[in-house]
Amino acid sequence: MEDEGSKRKQSQAEQMQAKKMEILAVAAAAAASQFSRHLASIKLWAAMALLTGTLLWVGGLLQASVLSRENTASKSSFYTPLTTRDYKNNGYLIVVANGGLNQRRLAIVDMVVIARYLNVTLIVPLFDNGTYWNDNSTFADIFDLNHFTTSLKDEVRIQQEFPPELKKQEDSLYSMVPKSFASLTYYYDRILPRIQQRGVLRFSLTDARLANNGLPDEVQKLRCRVNYEALRFSEAIEQTGRRIVSLLRQKGPYLVLHLRYEKDMVSFTGCYEGLTRQEIIEVTNMRNSYQDWKNKHTDSRSRREHGSCPLTPEETALTLQALGIPRNITIYIAAGKIYHEEKRMAKLKLAYPNLVRKEMVLQPWELRPFVNHADQMAALDYIVAVETDIFIPTFGGNMARAVEGHRRYMGFKTSILLDNKILVKLMDDYNRGILSWDEFAFMVKVSHRDLVGKPKRRKEIPDHPRYEDFFYSNPQECLPPSAH
Repeated sequence: MEDEGSKRKQSQAEQMQAKKMEILAVAAAAAASQFSRHLASIKLWAAMALLTGTLLWVGGLLQASVLSRENTASKSSFYTPLTTRDYKNNGYLIVVANGGLNQRRLAIVDMVVIARYLNVTLIVPLFDNGTYWNDNSTFADIFDLNHFTTSLKDEVRIQQEFPPELKKQEDSLYSMVPKSFASLTYYYDRILPRIQQRGVLRFSLTDARLANNGLPDEVQKLRCRVNYEALRFSEAIEQTGRRIVSLLRQKGPYLVLHLRYEKDMVSFTGCYEGLTRQEIIEVTNMRNSYQDWKNKHTDSRSRREHGSCPLTPEETALTLQALGIPRNITIYIAAGKIYHEEKRMAKLKLAYPNLVRKEMVLQPWELRPFVNHADQMAALDYIVAVETDIFIPTFGGNMARAVEGHRRYMGFKTSILLDNKILVKLMDDYNRGILSWDEFAFMVKVSHRDLVGKPKRRKEIPDHPRYEDFFYSNPQECLPPSAH
């Protein structure tokens, strides 16, 4: 009986070890298929032998980031301005930018490019303030209007107001929604004739209306010029954002965590991991209150397994620890109010006691002009995120992608781009006891070794542009040729 018991224990141990080997092999293979092929051949014994050296990974990223910051200017432009051109006005374009700050920002960039190549005059973009964000800020409240118009005068004519000769048409404008991810040919063939016929056209939705790929390099470079050079925040926002950066720098290197776990994000994605029954009811009710949200079917478990859910604060704490992020580093939370913050942030605060927000860095009077304006508050976070030593988003939304691309443009500043599909699988196996901490931490580092904002080519999916790499997350046409 004793021999049988010993054999049974030995068999269970062997099965557990085999399971570990299987999990590690799957994770390594997944990492290999997406990142670097040689990782697929890593064996457990070799992985553990390399673990000590891998623990230095994040420290190396921090050191490299600080050296880069000290040895380069705060902004690097790889854009060569286009030659001045003769301007012919084919009509007027009015655009209404929808969504949050970064969705609007990138939409405005595309609208400028479209106006330039159609030879039409762009009216300073309007903002759709009737959506969830409910921020009544105008373009001039967020961006430097004078710099925007004057810095682009060699490319496109931008007017602040509707032309007097067309004022009588203002209440009966022809309005339409352009095709998503459209080519310039679409705008030449379908849009320009309508503008020429009517004199003026209004776009009521503007997000993602220009293709990521298949455009001439000069068009892509103009997108970069508008986004990174012309769209400068207002003086008040710039000064306040720079002050936050300066105060954070006084304590040494800092990390920006774009933690997307606000109530609206939980509701929008339909991701219920870690929620109580009552909390699920709360976010479901919120979801059902928005027509566009409730009509989209969601399966929380399936979304999470496919990496389509934002990491929870608890999952984020585990991920940062596995990556080897130093416990004493200052972590700036770039986000809105976290859903049930006191409860959900407890583990993250315990693991990283130096968590700060702009409200903790600045005096109340310094933030007062921006407090009731979500887009202006988001603009402050954007500035801090672009300038940080390491940027880590927990979900791939518009800000995450915009900041990632901006940091590439500034010289490939470190951004750790989490692969949530791999992470949730590894975390689940660690929590079940299938992986030890050392095995789990190693595989997290291995699977993210090449996901740090390094030069790479955009992934193109011509038939499904919504699922390909976003132009603004990797504006490769605007970067040094050697970088891609």
